[in-house]
Amino acid sequence: MPEAAVKKEQVKTVLTISGMSCAACAGRIEKKLNSLPEVSEANVNLAVERATVVHDPTQLSVEDIQKVIVDLGYGAEEFKEQVREIKEDKTEYRGQKIRFFTAAALSIPLLLTMAAHMLRLSWYPEPLMHPFTQFVLATPVQLGVGWQFYRNAYKSLKSGSANMDVLVAMGTSAAYLYSVYNTFFTSGPLYYETSAILITLIILGKMLEARAKGRTSEAIKKLIGLQPKTARVIRAEQEIDVPISEVLAGDVVVVRPGERIPVDGVVVEGNSAVDEAMLTGESIPVDKKPGDEVIGGTINKYGSFKFEATKVGQKTALAQIIRIVEEAQSSKAPIQRIADRISGFFVPVVIAIALLTFAVWYFWLAPGNFAQALTNFTAVLVIACPCALGLATPTSIMVGTGRGAETGILFKGGEYLEKAHGMTAIVLDKTGTITKGEPELTDIVALNNLPQEELLKLAAAAEKNSEHPLGQAVVKKAAELNLTYPSPEEFTAVPGHGVKAKIAGQTILAGNRKLLQDHNQEMQQYQKVAQELEKEGKTAVLLSINGEAAGVLGIADTVKEHSKEAIAALQKLGIEVWMLTGDNQRTAENIAQQVGITKIIAEVLPEEKADKIQKLKAQGKVVGMVGDGINDAPALVSADLGMAIGTGSDVAVEAADITLMKGDLRSIPQAIALSRATMANIKQNLFWALIYNIIGIPISAAGFLSPILAGGAMAFSSVSVVTNALRLRNWKYKA
Repeated sequence: MPEAAVKKEQVKTVLTISGMSCAACAGRIEKKLNSLPEVSEANVNLAVERATVVHDPTQLSVEDIQKVIVDLGYGAEEFKEQVREIKEDKTEYRGQKIRFFTAAALSIPLLLTMAAHMLRLSWYPEPLMHPFTQFVLATPVQLGVGWQFYRNAYKSLKSGSANMDVLVAMGTSAAYLYSVYNTFFTSGPLYYETSAILITLIILGKMLEARAKGRTSEAIKKLIGLQPKTARVIRAEQEIDVPISEVLAGDVVVVRPGERIPVDGVVVEGNSAVDEAMLTGESIPVDKKPGDEVIGGTINKYGSFKFEATKVGQKTALAQIIRIVEEAQSSKAPIQRIADRISGFFVPVVIAIALLTFAVWYFWLAPGNFAQALTNFTAVLVIACPCALGLATPTSIMVGTGRGAETGILFKGGEYLEKAHGMTAIVLDKTGTITKGEPELTDIVALNNLPQEELLKLAAAAEKNSEHPLGQAVVKKAAELNLTYPSPEEFTAVPGHGVKAKIAGQTILAGNRKLLQDHNQEMQQYQKVAQELEKEGKTAVLLSINGEAAGVLGIADTVKEHSKEAIAALQKLGIEVWMLTGDNQRTAENIAQQVGITKIIAEVLPEEKADKIQKLKAQGKVVGMVGDGINDAPALVSADLGMAIGTGSDVAVEAADITLMKGDLRSIPQAIALSRATMANIKQNLFWALIYNIIGIPISAAGFLSPILAGGAMAFSSVSVVTNALRLRNWKYKA
């Protein structure tokens, strides 16, 4: 849930849950936590085995929450946020692997025994076919390897509900106990191989599932891998290597060619080019000079430089990215509620169907045939295990949000990843979003035969001490052209109008019409040029030398390089594109025409932007708002989906639901396309998870599916769902 929605007196606690085996387990914990009056919201994610609880800490402590979960039969530990090294947890996979090979070694002789009986093989060893031998082989599988099902089933039933383990324990126990009875008291048929192979197949499914689930968090591992372990800092005038955790804000850090930048900071000495691709998705290295920001985790390509650390530990951009991705992967998308509702009543219904199947076969279809009734009863229980249903949504969300982070798109939660696919209208702020957000000198028109270069030199000299953005644009252009010019002998800034300066004995005026009129300057020579520039949405800066017209400079907030391409891509996706700006209508129309936008909302004050968004929503549109996340915060919050255009150092814009780390708009259609791909993947997963049960249960009840085949199908269903979700790791945007 968005931080803004969490009440001040409440906190968000994240816990790691152990012992969950299916969606029913997650649903039971979530239901219990949400029933507590001190909890305003609780989400339990099966895929990452994590619970997120928003609660009143004065009434309910973390220890109290842990006790509630433990009382339900599960383990719970508070999840601590920290900058971590890559430590892939293979404990679950390793444990299931040992169980599988143990079970397989004991079950294969039983399977061969069954085949030998059926095919009447004379060469098969007679001792292995003896009932007591089969009992000795099957018992360690049933009571040893399969003990986890009994333990979890007991905990589930103790808490007043049933989960997947109840189904497995009931089905395999029925086959095993019936065989034990026939071994020691009668000479009836044996089904040891059925119970043993079932457990082996289910453990195989869990082993493959654990392995695949580990791959879904690949994006987190890559992000953690960007964090260097040490940093070279200057202390007591010496360069020393210190652990990354010991770098302090204000430290001067030295970075050499090929090294990763350890923390965020500002360059104080040296020049280089930095590869920021792993954070922004931008492949071209970015030039850095004194005064420029650098981001921890990015790679210094060529030169050496020193920078002052400004953000360390959990405040760095990389740490915030990891936090956002982890929270997104732990969150629950609205579509998951479908699976939650189904799994809530699924297991009791399946048990009822299995019991009905047994009764129908035993009393009607095959009267008195206990073995046939038991076989079909077991097959129904086993094929209906709801593991796949519980994994269908969260695995896709995990992979989708991770893939987004790799391409420079940060979704703050699964709900936003889901919501993006349904947007029908996008509202783009003009300044800093469609345009670069900083004035740029675009036109130099000299009058009275004055050379353009000379005009620019005089203008730059006059504006040299100016702090106004228009003046800085003139100075910046002169610097780009490597022009040299003198400092002004006198300088006066005239607020709202321009500047007056004396250079080499000449009086220079640079500003608007009012400035020149106040100095009795004749305006006729300026009019035509100024009007032409203003029609193009540019600001005209008029210059005079000693009272004579010298020229006009055109300054504009220019369109970003890829804005037109991105807007065309959005329109191709069938989304209405609106431009929202505080500029006058003429300037707005000029910019809109350049980028292909036909829907304009101009002359809007910052506090009015949210109202404009609400009016669009009132028309039935699902509205996304894109801005810089600061002065557009009210509009970002008002929209159905807020997107912040930012760089790596701005990733924690709290008002936005999605942060686009690149500086251009092409990330917007990419985010929407990724959302659509993820939603399609989730629907595929839900289909396959449900189709196994919809088809498999009646087939098993009808006696056409053996328990062993049912167990194989159930195991394959979970693996296929996770494997399908992993396809999103290779997703690429196609315009």
